[in-house]
Amino acid sequence: MKCPYCGFTQDRVIDSRESKEADSIRRRRECERCTKRFTTYERIDEIPYMVVKKDGRREKFERQKVLSGLLHACEKRPISAGTLETLVDETESYLTESPERERTTSEIGELLMGRLKALDTVAYIRFASVYRDFKDVREFKEELEQLLTREQPGRKARAAAQPGLPPAEKA
Repeated sequence: MKCPYCGFTQDRVIDSRESKEADSIRRRRECERCTKRFTTYERIDEIPYMVVKKDGRREKFERQKVLSGLLHACEKRPISAGTLETLVDETESYLTESPERERTTSEIGELLMGRLKALDTVAYIRFASVYRDFKDVREFKEELEQLLTREQPGRKARAAAQPGLPPAEKA
């Protein structure tokens, strides 16, 4: 730390204390050349993680906003609040672990939709309808058809695995 009085770069810390808000550390220092004392504050560098919207605007990532969207999509569905918290945690980790400090809404949305699709298809469709901003019923129908065609092989396999049911009654 450079002395504000003489510019010398060697000093010693005399006292360190945490601030009342616990968001910084106050240090009393003494210059080794002129022996004058001065105070410095140490804080965490808080550069926010940003989300780039579809129109190019940038907004600070808000955990609560993501959780709110998931809660709406999962309303009256058998998905626990803990599971939704985990999804938001994963999303936040995705942001904080990337070398860039910003991600696009499409990256975040696709991540969430992939997780929701594995959890609950109804919640997935609800989330996708808002996220993808379906313009009409045709777009909504196309998404549903894609979802159903991906599920068909699994349904046929489950139906074939049920012994004793006549073919007409299988799934």
